[in-house]
Amino acid sequence: MSIHQSGHQNHFERPLLEHEADAYKLKGKLPEPTLCKQCGAVYHQGRWQWMTAPINAHQEVCPACSRIHDKYPAGFVVLEGPFLDTHHDEIMSLIHHLEQHERAEHPLKRIMAIEKQEDGAILVTTTDTHLACGIGEAISHAYKGNLKVEHVSGENMVRVYWSR
Repeated sequence: MSIHQSGHQNHFERPLLEHEADAYKLKGKLPEPTLCKQCGAVYHQGRWQWMTAPINAHQEVCPACSRIHDKYPAGFVVLEGPFLDTHHDEIMSLIHHLEQHERAEHPLKRIMAIEKQEDGAILVTTTDTHLACGIGEAISHAYKGNLKVEHVSGENMVRVYWSR
């Protein structure tokens, strides 16, 4: 796990660890095309895409839908602080806009849930570690504050904390 913070700029560095286990990562190539029978994404040319699948396409459940079904996020984003209360709608709009942008090109990058915690913090869970990091970086870029990213060793999981 590597966390780098410097003033208002945040740098994330993470070594690629080939031994990390991700139960939701494909173990091999799927037959092409493969249609996700839940969301309609199509596995084509080695990646999940939004496109129309032929009628005879193989059917599976994509990794994002599997994570959602299992309630097993890859990313956790915790937002907190008094600034959040006064800018809640703007921050939520930024989060939703970012997810829509990412999801348009990458069907596996999705928000699973946005929940207000008892202490007033907001917890955003995602199906993808990169989306969680991207949410934290976008909020930090737009609103400054303190950003911390923790990659969970040995797992394909990230925890992102932002406060101001």
